[in-house]
Amino acid sequence: MNLFLKTCVFLAILVISCSPDAKIEDSCIDESIIDELSFCIEIYQPVCGCDGVTYPNSCYATTFNGVTSYTNGTCN
Repeated sequence: MNLFLKTCVFLAILVISCSPDAKIEDSCIDESIIDELSFCIEIYQPVCGCDGVTYPNSCYATTFNGVTSYTNGTCN
């Protein structure tokens, strides 16, 4: 009976952690900083977001997509 209870608890934790609504703690996207009504200057200075996507500039990365960190230049 003890093994059965441990198995049930393990499976419950596994199901909860794999649910589609579970957030990844290491996510580099912060949806709270997204402001689609904001304005970004149309200057092409590409940045590589922490999500592996190349954005036209840092404003597009942060303001429209919520990227929390990036490096200058395109992604490889």
